[in-house]
Amino acid sequence: MRHTHDVGTSLFSGPAAAQRGLHGIRIVGAGLSAMVGAGVFAVVAPAARATGVWLPLALLIAATVAYCSAVSETRLSLHHPGRGGAYVYGQRRLGEGWGVLAGWASAVGAVAACSAVALTFGVHVWPSHPRAGALAVLAAVAVLAWSGLRPSPRTAAAACAVVVAILAGVVVLAWGGGAADTARIAAALRWHGLAAVLSAAGLLFFAFTGWRPITSPRLGGSEQQLGWALGVALGVYSAVAVTALAVLGPRELARSTVPLVDVVLRSAASDVAASVVAAGAALACASVLGPALLAAAHSVAVLAADRHVPRWLGGGSRPLGVPERALFAAGAASAAVIVADLDLWAAAGVAAFGNLVYYAVTNASALRLGPTEHRPWLALPVVGLVGCIVLALCLPPKAVLYALAAVGAGVAVFVARRWWRRRTARA
Repeated sequence: MRHTHDVGTSLFSGPAAAQRGLHGIRIVGAGLSAMVGAGVFAVVAPAARATGVWLPLALLIAATVAYCSAVSETRLSLHHPGRGGAYVYGQRRLGEGWGVLAGWASAVGAVAACSAVALTFGVHVWPSHPRAGALAVLAAVAVLAWSGLRPSPRTAAAACAVVVAILAGVVVLAWGGGAADTARIAAALRWHGLAAVLSAAGLLFFAFTGWRPITSPRLGGSEQQLGWALGVALGVYSAVAVTALAVLGPRELARSTVPLVDVVLRSAASDVAASVVAAGAALACASVLGPALLAAAHSVAVLAADRHVPRWLGGGSRPLGVPERALFAAGAASAAVIVADLDLWAAAGVAAFGNLVYYAVTNASALRLGPTEHRPWLALPVVGLVGCIVLALCLPPKAVLYALAAVGAGVAVFVARRWWRRRTARA
């Protein structure tokens, strides 16, 4: 694997090694800018609704499954470096149908993720009309993407730094001002059941799925950098989750639509501080929504190239590496989810289900790597595969049903087309 140097050691090993260390820090920063963002504002409350004060345990489970899945993706990307991800891994390692399943899961999950992020923006910026705010930011980001504009890595890193600073301010304000009280956690320390913890972990998995820059062999990422990025993200999410539980308590946290704003209002009773947190949420969502929309468009374009969706969706100019028709189709689908009677938490659940199915195929594909292909330690893809399947099935039933209907429709079309091809071939 390329660039697997120890970042901590390389900083003291001469100019060339220092450059490698700086490169590694930038890769970790790129992953963090995608992971530490909209997810912390979107899924902490619904996860608390499922599992109460056991939210930190759910975070740990989600991070473990995420790490195993990301390692599998890292190993597979070395042997299949082109675009397509699990759509390609599944086809080449498991069979065509598994690749199509991953492709549809990716498309459905990415579209739902765009909707969830946009809705998170809406509830923080325009609480009285959150869907209108969501549609507005989605349209603005789609136009920017169509025009070919993309935030630079430095801009993304700066946005991440601002969001982390705001989150740190929330934690310090809550504990320093005395609003946080561990007695609220201790008083509610009752076991909600393993299924509840796993349901929350499935939702929280959605917040960790920004590791793609680290797993890309083109950028020279490594498993060590992946571990650092996920570890930092876990630390940030855990600090925020414990703080929210200690200030609001599990019941109030579960009911909140803007939990961190409510934490600040309880801690400082300051509208200015609350506005700063809401602005941080808006910044996090806006910076994540662009890459999420491009990922959704890419998933549509990949399916269109093999005619699993109408092929004309793969046409048009390519402002940022994806066809504009796929970009507009993904944006329209996300807008339809926002307009439909699907709340933020259900949209996040559908996104989590799509991601979990996608990475289940990734982990299963990693199990087919041979010893000469740097096969990962067997426990990692096994834990990743089992974890993805279990977490997907433990998600809220409403989200599972919506996601199964969408993914199942795509797979059903593939099965029908294959049956028709075989029938006409025999004729």
